[in-house]
Amino acid sequence: MVTQRITDFLATRRPEGPCLVVDLDVVEENFRAFRRALPDSAIFYAVKANPAPEILKLLASLGSNFDCASVAEIEMALDAGVTPARISYGNTIKKERDVARAHDLGVSLFAVDCVEEVEKIARSAPGARVFCRVLTNGEGAEWPLSRKFGCVPAMAVDVLVTANRLGLKATGVSFHVGSQQTDTNAWDSAIADAKFVFDALAEKGIVLTLVNMGGGFPTRYLKDVPASSAYGQAIFQSLTKHFGNRLPETIIEPGRGMVGDAGVIKTEVVLVSKKSATDENRWVFLDIGKFGGLAETMDEAIRYPIVTPRDGDAMEPCVLAGPTCDSADVMYEKTPYPLPVSLTVGDELLIEGTGAYTTTYASVAFNGFEPLKAYVI
Repeated sequence: MVTQRITDFLATRRPEGPCLVVDLDVVEENFRAFRRALPDSAIFYAVKANPAPEILKLLASLGSNFDCASVAEIEMALDAGVTPARISYGNTIKKERDVARAHDLGVSLFAVDCVEEVEKIARSAPGARVFCRVLTNGEGAEWPLSRKFGCVPAMAVDVLVTANRLGLKATGVSFHVGSQQTDTNAWDSAIADAKFVFDALAEKGIVLTLVNMGGGFPTRYLKDVPASSAYGQAIFQSLTKHFGNRLPETIIEPGRGMVGDAGVIKTEVVLVSKKSATDENRWVFLDIGKFGGLAETMDEAIRYPIVTPRDGDAMEPCVLAGPTCDSADVMYEKTPYPLPVSLTVGDELLIEGTGAYTTTYASVAFNGFEPLKAYVI
């Protein structure tokens, strides 16, 4: 959302070139909303969504824990002021030397999804706690996750038994229902799978205690999404449905839902043109595209709200593209984006809902364009 603080910042600072501006007040509001929605779940912010030091320090001060995908992210979280006990190494694909480094830094909670990963952790982080990620179908998510992560529940049983045998602490189960998940009931079948694994391990004398329910909590783009409280209610109902009165320890890992609506990208129209005299759609080229931070427009999965200085004028659909010399750098063509007919070169647009997965997706210098600048206010 374009908050007054963001509007004032852009008006007074007039930053040159495309940039992201994040309002920390919105981040704090989102954190408190998650805490109210699921008061008994520990919040582990997904650092990959936006690792700006100001965001990490704020969340650390509010009591957040951190889900990290690399040693670099672990070091960022530590620099923000949290103890290693508040960090999870949530990537299921880790080099053994990175496992060792994380262990040396004091991190003791690791994600796995296969026996081979368990064996690496047993060698490099003896005695660590591990949770096994199970597959989900991702239905209802605008940015579904693939079969790259997780294993079927039956295999998760074998993975955790092996972990126990190798001296690790088999702690629990994790899953991710897909990013920008708009179905509040999407967690139900995954929680049922977690209970299956819990029961199977209990029969083998291994008591699991943790269900990591992942992320997936959405931010608002062009469509309204359910409130955090709706997700909290649905998830709690599923937990009690499958676990009864003996509820496990639970974790949630909001990323997009924590910072997405806190950020706005300022961009400039570079060119407006057509490909022929009979072309039905104008092409509008911006100074930012897929390689500058808008990677989630791939397959037009995420459709961002766009504010223009000419809103209120007549609208026509257009193809929206980025500035680079790559034909893939087109954001919206399959479903053209409606923008004012009067839009012209030099107009500045605001792309809302861009606080998550933009700066971290931006290329370093493709075509010589600078990485996306970011300001946290």
